[in-house]
Amino acid sequence: MTDFKLPDIGEGIVECEVVEWRIQEGDVIEEDQPVVEVMTDKALVEITAPEAGRVSRLFVPKGEIAKVHAPLFAYEAEGESAASSEAQAPEQKTDAPESDAPSAPAATASAVAKDFILPDLGEGIVECEVVEWRIKEGDSLEEDQPVVDVMTDKAMMEITAPEAGRVAKLHVAKGEIAKVHAPLFAYEPVDGEPAGEQASSEPAASTPEAPQAARTDASSGPVTRETSGHGPHGRIPASPAVRRLLREHGLRLEQVPGSGKQGRVLKEDIQAFLARGETASAEASPAAEKPQAPARSAGSEGEVRGVEPMRGIRAAMARKMVASASTIPHFQYGEELDVTELLALRERLKPEAQARDARLTLMPFFMKAMALAIRDFPILNSRLNETGDEIHYLPSCNIGMAVDGKAGLMVPNVKGVERLSLLQIAGEIQRLTAEAREGRVASADLQEGTISISNIGALGGTYAAPIINAPEVAIVAIGKTQWLPRFDADDNVVKRAIMTITWAGDHRLIDGGTIARFCNAWKGYLEAPETMLLHLG
Repeated sequence: MTDFKLPDIGEGIVECEVVEWRIQEGDVIEEDQPVVEVMTDKALVEITAPEAGRVSRLFVPKGEIAKVHAPLFAYEAEGESAASSEAQAPEQKTDAPESDAPSAPAATASAVAKDFILPDLGEGIVECEVVEWRIKEGDSLEEDQPVVDVMTDKAMMEITAPEAGRVAKLHVAKGEIAKVHAPLFAYEPVDGEPAGEQASSEPAASTPEAPQAARTDASSGPVTRETSGHGPHGRIPASPAVRRLLREHGLRLEQVPGSGKQGRVLKEDIQAFLARGETASAEASPAAEKPQAPARSAGSEGEVRGVEPMRGIRAAMARKMVASASTIPHFQYGEELDVTELLALRERLKPEAQARDARLTLMPFFMKAMALAIRDFPILNSRLNETGDEIHYLPSCNIGMAVDGKAGLMVPNVKGVERLSLLQIAGEIQRLTAEAREGRVASADLQEGTISISNIGALGGTYAAPIINAPEVAIVAIGKTQWLPRFDADDNVVKRAIMTITWAGDHRLIDGGTIARFCNAWKGYLEAPETMLLHLG
């Protein structure tokens, strides 16, 4: 049986939430078959099977947090189950007294050894060269100890040990090619358990009834390491969802006996603990004799109604907005757009767009006009380098649009707007909006944006003061369209479609005069949309 470990998803991500399993225990899987969808703080990612086989165990339930380099699911590779049954056949023919004791040590050795699977190194890399092993067979390992240097077609990388143990085998020799998702080396964890214990603990983790039975046995006898609630490093392992559930019920982690591996506390442990009504007795235990805050009644003033963790896209956006607002000197610039002629042009073009399965909104016009204006004001399509002493002018207008999706605020961008037609831009907007609202935007669609648009008017807003999507240098918020009275050239009052816009700029690179002149150019294309024809092609 092989453990599939969650690969490195890139960009410093160390954990993700399991959104949806596409497989069940016992299912047959094919190589590259989608098996699970996970949500990082960047995007929704689809994980595929490394090879064909049969699923034997799902380690992380839906809604729980999976750790990078930790087992995600276990499977038996194609042909592995047949080989194991052939190996067990001679043992079944022996007498019962002979098969009781001698077979246990051999089973222990095979159960303790684990393969370290080469994780996903990012950027589409599928293999790498082993440059230097820092360990040899028989060496002791510490968690996060550097074990091997590998060279990809991008850079040299250092791979570290996932946990403490002893090296059993190096699968790939120095100078040879290692494949992503293939075993790199084998090791025996320092807390390896006998096969008999593993065989009894695996079913316990795969069925909800088993942990309750394990707790019943543990409560009547001495407390062992597995039920004491303390892992090998002196702390109690539990997922964030479990810790949140404990807080909601006013419990502490040490009060609930854990039935998972190394004393891990599971949701079923808490539910069974509450069902037995042990909350009161647990509070009377010595561990609970610390001073506690006075309990509040259900209607106490200031009581928290509920707790929701900040994670995924929402947590990433929060960090990004705080960093942008605190490090970029923002300034705002407001203006009005008369979009009467633009609305009329869109109405004339809508039937043609619909015939080509495209939904023509005002956004494609905003983006195309912006790309045309940027040709005369390239500073709006630039960024500062990391040290802040160079301005880098970018070759393409990758215009982002803020989308309020179910996973949180996302800003996918349309790549190369200056090269696309209005229909192509409309098609990209339609695709990205649908994917963002479902929380399924690809990571590439969220990266390399150069300037952004926030269409707050779609929800009814008139004015906004947007925050720049760093490292971009500007963003515009577009208000709703209002039919308002205006004077024409003959001083007659006429009804016009007026839209308010508010720019936010990075004052380190651009100033009020620059953004005003740029906005006038952009406004000119939108108020007289036929002038864009002179610059297309």
